Amino acid sequence: MHDTGPLISAIIGGIVLAALLGLLANRLKISPLVGYLIAGIICGPATPGYVADSAVISQLAEIGVILLMFAVGLHFSLKDLLSVKNIAIPGAVAQITVATLMGMGLAAALGWSMVTGLVFGLSLSTASTVVLLRALEERDLIESTRGRIAIGWLIVEDLAMVLTLVLLPAVVTTMNSDNANVVDILIEVSKTVGLVILFIIFMIIVGRRVIPWVLAKSASTGSDELFTLTVLGIALGIALAAVQLFGASFALGAFFAGMALTESELSQRAANNILPLKDAFAVLFFVSVGMLFDPEILISNPIATVVTVIIIIFGKSIAAYVLVRLFGHSKRTAFTISASLAQIGEFAYILAALGIALNVFPSEAHSLILAGSIISIVLNPFIFNLVERYLNKTENIVDKIIDPVAIVNQQVPEELTDHAIIVGHGRLGSTIAMQLQERNIPFVVVDTSLALVEKLRNEDMIAVFGNAGKLETLELAHLDRARWLIISTPNGYEAGEICFLAREARPDLEIYVRAFYDDEIEYISERGATQVITGEKEISAHILRLLHLDPAEPVIVPVKPEKEVIDIPEESNLPEGNGSPI
Repeated sequence: MHDTGPLISAIIGGIVLAALLGLLANRLKISPLVGYLIAGIICGPATPGYVADSAVISQLAEIGVILLMFAVGLHFSLKDLLSVKNIAIPGAVAQITVATLMGMGLAAALGWSMVTGLVFGLSLSTASTVVLLRALEERDLIESTRGRIAIGWLIVEDLAMVLTLVLLPAVVTTMNSDNANVVDILIEVSKTVGLVILFIIFMIIVGRRVIPWVLAKSASTGSDELFTLTVLGIALGIALAAVQLFGASFALGAFFAGMALTESELSQRAANNILPLKDAFAVLFFVSVGMLFDPEILISNPIATVVTVIIIIFGKSIAAYVLVRLFGHSKRTAFTISASLAQIGEFAYILAALGIALNVFPSEAHSLILAGSIISIVLNPFIFNLVERYLNKTENIVDKIIDPVAIVNQQVPEELTDHAIIVGHGRLGSTIAMQLQERNIPFVVVDTSLALVEKLRNEDMIAVFGNAGKLETLELAHLDRARWLIISTPNGYEAGEICFLAREARPDLEIYVRAFYDDEIEYISERGATQVITGEKEISAHILRLLHLDPAEPVIVPVKPEKEVIDIPEESNLPEGNGSPI
């Protein structure tokens, strides 16, 4: 029998459990992060049964942190941040300060040191970008004004946490010294900040030029394998260089590696290629965090657990609400920001893990962070739903007009009928729209990009903002009076769900769907599509037409006649010789 070893058993056990519990969490309409954390709890020493090797999982989790921060850097948009800087920057800084002070107050009540309280408070101050983006996406708010403010707010929080990860080791090391004083701390912090600034300058001057060039050279080989390997090498290599050469952190190095790649036209392809690796290792990171959680904290110190959850859900949210209102934004925007921040995630785990590594974070504090995270992430979707219901009941028409999302879909003409609905306005969707426009066929575009919808409206096109996977969005496009539904989204399984939804509402509707893969074709057809079209099929049909062949008829390839075989009896009397006598 083969010995699996701690590495293989940890990877397989962690990923299998995380996949099963992540699916269950998703089924229950909560974040899969909760499932990953619970998988870690099951694998951990605090629960009976299988126990994974925590040292191995922690090493793998470090790669997860690197790839997580690399992905954050890839999606970091300075332009988006600057558009909401007047509220996002001061608001986030003030909210982090308030939440940190509340956390330090709880830490002091529990008898912890000031450094422990500082790390604990900072861990409570930052929300999960993953959870926020999912919540905004489900409600079509990502490109709304309030959605942009929420994302900008979290970007500022992320940057503040990255800086904290860099400075914290230097501060703690100096404070733990026997002869430590304020001057020593300032000198140590100045050295660290100086090295980090040097690293940032290096990445801005050299990295943003060299890294896109290396990526382009890799892409020119035509090998997808080499391209993915290059992206991974850039992320891991720069993260390691940041630690070894500049005394920074893996997180900061990976973040700036991602930012440098945004200068390349290949950044989107790089993000897509690295996504599976990032997801796999990030899952192991969440599993490693769950392994450190001791469920006994819920019984041994329930009051501290409840207070921690109150700080996360109510303390941070109330502070954010007051700040947003002080900056003159609407009640709708303030409530959205508050709901967005009513949870903690990735950076809280990273900070807590760093605190443990620096010997300033007791296991009880780590368990409180995890308990607060799990509970707040589970409750966050319900908080968002309560906020939306409250706003719908209490807002008047003036409040709704302040938010463009509330009125953008009221501009669809009521008399529109016998038209086409185009889901998605990418390359394919825009081409179809142009062809219909040239033929004077009425159509409505449905897209999840508010900026794109507003652009189409300025070009005198009819467009609906929203997720076509929701019946109310299709109804806004007058599904009941449409003649065709054309689904051009790149995700075949998402297209299948839209198709099924539309077919249930309109059994007589003609539905044409784009697909990429054979399994998608079968799935979409089963969901009620009139016809599924693939790029390969249309290209081959076009080539056959160029060859003056009818694509509907089979192509007959002439078969070469077989050579005549002469059968010679074995007893034939043939002359002797070196060659054949035939």
